[in-house]
Amino acid sequence: MEVSVVVSGSVLSALAAEVAALEGVLSGLSEEEAVLPTRCAPWDVAALAMHTVGAVLRVGPMLDGGARAPGPLVSAAGYYRPDVRFSAEVDADRVGSAVEAAARRSDAGEPGRVLRERWTPLRERLAAEAEGRVVVTRHGDPMLLSEFLVTRVVEAVLHGWDMADALGRAPWTAPEALDAVRSLVFGGADRDVVESVVPGVWSDVSAGVSAVRAVTGRALPGGGVDRGDLERAGVRLLALGGS
Repeated sequence: MEVSVVVSGSVLSALAAEVAALEGVLSGLSEEEAVLPTRCAPWDVAALAMHTVGAVLRVGPMLDGGARAPGPLVSAAGYYRPDVRFSAEVDADRVGSAVEAAARRSDAGEPGRVLRERWTPLRERLAAEAEGRVVVTRHGDPMLLSEFLVTRVVEAVLHGWDMADALGRAPWTAPEALDAVRSLVFGGADRDVVESVVPGVWSDVSAGVSAVRAVTGRALPGGGVDRGDLERAGVRLLALGGS
């Protein structure tokens, strides 16, 4: 198992900061904004919001889970490996469930309200968990809770960018959340080599965002970062889609 990219207290703080920013945006959506298309077709903003909120809150039921699954612990990076979780059947269920949830919403701000109401008690519960707590994901991965929370930061940050781009807004990414994602994506590569490809990637927010966007298929026109160069520098490419 790879070493955890962040300690549990740090990753919980990062997730809490990103959730607070996300909740503020989602709670204030208009109906016109909710139906805007996103790069995650066929999801509009409302469906993507439902998916993202569900991804963040998924850890709650996992805490109620029973004995850990057999096998070695899976790291946050290992969670994003290409396997059956990206099959057509799993993908169709993931896409369809978010579309259906969005269609049932009472208004555009519902995802934000749900996140606000359910996150506070969940955060308190997470803060009380032991450092070495192991959970089992819906894909059957036994993971340290802290490692799974890293994946929740990834989901909130990347889909936050998807929604921000659809809404025509500047990203609301919390600095500590960006740090967690940056550490995961670039942590397996040589720091100096990555710095030579993207100067300022470790210290500059704009450079860090541009690099992560490029690696995760979210580069904006004129972003100035080449995904191929980062891949050749040893940056890990995450399999995204079934989270």
